[in-house]
Amino acid sequence: MATAEKTYSWGTGRRKTAVARVRIREGTGQFLVNGLEADAYFTVETERIAARSCLVATEMGGRVDVFVNVNGSGKSSQSGAVVMGLARALLEFRPDLEPILRQGEFLTRDPRMVERKKYGHKKARKSFQFSKR
Repeated sequence: MATAEKTYSWGTGRRKTAVARVRIREGTGQFLVNGLEADAYFTVETERIAARSCLVATEMGGRVDVFVNVNGSGKSSQSGAVVMGLARALLEFRPDLEPILRQGEFLTRDPRMVERKKYGHKKARKSFQFSKR
């Protein structure tokens, strides 16, 4: 049997509460996010650049097809999650790219999260107005 099945490499990326599940395979450079072209999904230019940044750094842009399912948080955090998921998928696809991905800090999780609201306060740190008299 000489069927040429295209195999996928998977990667999961997280940022704040956004989770991106990324699949890549050899292809022509197609980049779909939630069924839409990446440029249509990410409307802000910085988000588009960020989502494609690890493809540009590794020069794999025209050689792989990228399929992303992302949900949670906002578009900016989603693009950050896509970057990490894509970097992990590229690492599984071609382990020799690890030095480039590490140098660009694409494999590093951003630990910043929203601080929780405290009781007796309006928000996480802001208090109610204080009146001395």
